[in-house]
Amino acid sequence: MLLETQFEQSEMADEWAIRSDNWIAELGKLQKPRRLRERNPNALILTGHGNSLRVENGSLIIKQGFTHYPQKQECHRLLKGDLDLPRIIMLLDGSGSLSFDVLDWLSEQSIALARIKGSGDVAIVASGNGFASDQSKIDWQRETLACPVRRMAFVQELIQSKLTNSLETLSGHLPRHADTDAAIAGAKRGITALDRPLHDMQQVRAIEGECASLYFRAWRNLRPQWKISKRYPVPESWLTYRGRSSVHECKPENRRATDPINAMLNYGYAVMHSKLQIKAVADGYSPLLGIMHRQKRSSASYILDMLEPERPRVDAAILDFVQSRTFSGADFILRKDGACRLSPQLARVVAALII
Repeated sequence: MLLETQFEQSEMADEWAIRSDNWIAELGKLQKPRRLRERNPNALILTGHGNSLRVENGSLIIKQGFTHYPQKQECHRLLKGDLDLPRIIMLLDGSGSLSFDVLDWLSEQSIALARIKGSGDVAIVASGNGFASDQSKIDWQRETLACPVRRMAFVQELIQSKLTNSLETLSGHLPRHADTDAAIAGAKRGITALDRPLHDMQQVRAIEGECASLYFRAWRNLRPQWKISKRYPVPESWLTYRGRSSVHECKPENRRATDPINAMLNYGYAVMHSKLQIKAVADGYSPLLGIMHRQKRSSASYILDMLEPERPRVDAAILDFVQSRTFSGADFILRKDGACRLSPQLARVVAALII
């Protein structure tokens, strides 16, 4: 009995390792080509346990964390001024260490640093260029927020852009059926409704909410392909997409995803959030001065504003990915509270799709 249990555990470990190696190989295929004398456009994405960043003899030594066994550790030596330097280093969950010297080195080389939790929440974003505020842009944010008419115009234009982008996602990245047609018609109605002057933010939210309901209803025919495995069984609820809300929450933002597609969406939105925050800071805007979103003082509310029209583009990337891959139960982690998390190497691939 003991030998049988050990054999089963070994098989489970082997499948985890095989799937991890599969996603590592796929990550290499997602690298963007670089033109002559162009700086590296790809992000350096780290995950696993035991990540290490340190400065040695003026160069940055990076050691990738471990996610499975056996695994050869990835190591990188970054030299100052080299065109191979990434524009962003992204730390996905996991563990490890870095020093103050590393932060100084990254700042000198204009490399941003972002950390995303396993839940898909943004932990911290540090722009490689620091925060060189542009007073005219910050004044614009404050004045737009303070003026009800300008604020409404900004919000209506923002949601119109979101609905316009959602039309492209619905028509180009989902199978055509009655729910898709209804969502397309709903988005067009929403765009038209937002063309006229509105005076109440709740009107905009009602239009957006109705369109979002139809939009994600069009996803309900999604059926990811699964590799059958006795060692990593797939819950029944994962076989078909049921909607954006978690089975434990009725909120549409689904902070605690309980299925793979929503878990990937959360990760994708977090990566896009980090990307937009780095750009906003570099352009001189204040991440805290949201216009549509007005949350607590420490929240990057303006980035949430900028994220709205980008969500359908993240959705499109995830939809294409889900519909073109075969997954295994070993690609996901089901926590004791029912939350679904991506395996570390799959998380790296999802991040690379968006960044």
